[in-house]
Amino acid sequence: MTKGGDGTKASPWRLATPSGGSGFAAYRDGTLCPAALVVVDGDTQVRYHLACIAELYQMLAAQGDWMALGEADEYEQAVAGSVEAWARSVDNPLGAWYGLTAGRRGFFGRYVPPVLEHMGLAEVEHNLSNNRMRAQLSPASL
Repeated sequence: MTKGGDGTKASPWRLATPSGGSGFAAYRDGTLCPAALVVVDGDTQVRYHLACIAELYQMLAAQGDWMALGEADEYEQAVAGSVEAWARSVDNPLGAWYGLTAGRRGFFGRYVPPVLEHMGLAEVEHNLSNNRMRAQLSPASL
């Protein structure tokens, strides 16, 4: 499910989680400090460093293969080698969690991959569970 919007607060993207179980809205907000990718799922809002879009794409492109999403909340251990684990690692370009919302820094593997897919930067599987993603080698836009 991807509907309209240009990725702004006034006109957010309408996306679905990789499993298709939940719809959410997402938009880029450069007015926040730091600039953020904002996700609104029902009454819940989470924010990720906006740089996560380009940096996740670059990591996936360098890897060159499918990578498990491994979505998990902040208090659960992320599956080693997954997108979720990368988003929390001191070895990512940020050197820390991409999540900005205390208590809700997880679920990077649930919300960020559909954004990259919508932007034409990645392919994302849409199974009921154990989904993966990989970079599109000819990205549409960063």
